[in-house]
Amino acid sequence: MPRTDAILADPRLQAASTRLGATVVKRAVSHAQELARNATIAPAEVADAAVAALPTSLNTTRQVINATGVVLHTNLGRASLSPAAVEAVTAAAAYTDVEYDLTSGTRARRGRGTLAALQEAVPAAESVLVVNNGAAALVLATTALGGGREVVISRGEMVEIGDGFRLPELITSTGARLREVGTTNRTSLADYADAVGPGTGCILKVHPSNFRVEGFTSSVAVRELSGLGVPVVADIGSGLLTPDPLLPDEPDADTALRQGAAVVTASGDKLLGGPQAGLLLGKASVLDRLRRHPLARALRVDKLTLAALEATLRGPATPTWAALRAEPAQLRERAGRLADQLTRAGVPSEVVSSDGAVGGGGAPGLTLPGWALALPESYAQRLRLGRPAVVGRVERGRCLLDLRCVLPDSDAALAEAVLDIFRSQFTDGPA
Repeated sequence: MPRTDAILADPRLQAASTRLGATVVKRAVSHAQELARNATIAPAEVADAAVAALPTSLNTTRQVINATGVVLHTNLGRASLSPAAVEAVTAAAAYTDVEYDLTSGTRARRGRGTLAALQEAVPAAESVLVVNNGAAALVLATTALGGGREVVISRGEMVEIGDGFRLPELITSTGARLREVGTTNRTSLADYADAVGPGTGCILKVHPSNFRVEGFTSSVAVRELSGLGVPVVADIGSGLLTPDPLLPDEPDADTALRQGAAVVTASGDKLLGGPQAGLLLGKASVLDRLRRHPLARALRVDKLTLAALEATLRGPATPTWAALRAEPAQLRERAGRLADQLTRAGVPSEVVSSDGAVGGGGAPGLTLPGWALALPESYAQRLRLGRPAVVGRVERGRCLLDLRCVLPDSDAALAEAVLDIFRSQFTDGPA
């Protein structure tokens, strides 16, 4: 059995110690030595086995190819950052002037460049603030304005925002008292007016972004609510900053502010296509009140998020923007090329129509026509467990790989992942 120090002297393992740390490398060596002791491998193969057992990264979160057709897939981390944002995060990983003025050598406003970029992106915003997610933005706004007082909200907007988190519970946790008005399907301006009084902290207007109520319905616009004499907090959810013709039914921050909202809250990792963040935009007097609230410090965003958000706001079109606008004809052409390549290799595959979705609680019911590669259902799990991991969807007994969110330069990797599974059936059993 080779001595441990002799194995660790292998140049490959020395390089790995620098990249991954000595503890990880020694663990791989110990495992390889145990295999040799059990006669699973020969003693001469210990170093090779240790190298093969090393992880590719210290991060257990694996990058995946999103072939689900859902642009903002919450379980896959929602928005994929743009190359500009990734570059900004890398630069911000070192020491930065995030809260430091290099000219004067004194403390400066934290994330001032990001805040300026956000305010420039929403002309109607007098002031802006960034916290660590959309729910945090809503909690800060309702705590500062409604803590110990009443928050008036329509019953039709008492939503569950995902993973069991319900808006009523979120708001009441701040110390505010909810005052529900109207009914599930119909709420009028008079309902709000009757509820507003000396004990009202704010009116909360929530966009039901992950469901739709149709039929005999009515709701009240921000413009009407802003005339009732109390601050209106408009939670638009998905983070659309200005109107987008592709999403005509999705509310945007600039319009809500022009209609009189005191504060607009939104997420940064949805339609904006940036990192997870909570955006607060609104009147200077109200935002100053929020900024000075003790809770704002607890919800403060980190330097990496600030860097990614600024690059998203100032940089080129995001992957989210591109995926939402992917041309069906181009998707079909790419799927056709992949199907031809796989069919020639013997993989049973075909091109089928596939409707994508915005996801992430945005634009419910909006269909994004596209195309997908159809494979046998048995491929789905093995693709998820492969390298790279490919996440598609199973539909009607087939594994569908929708190309909407797959970058064109990843087509080759996608094809190779499928071919690896096809080849493995001859050694591991049927795919």
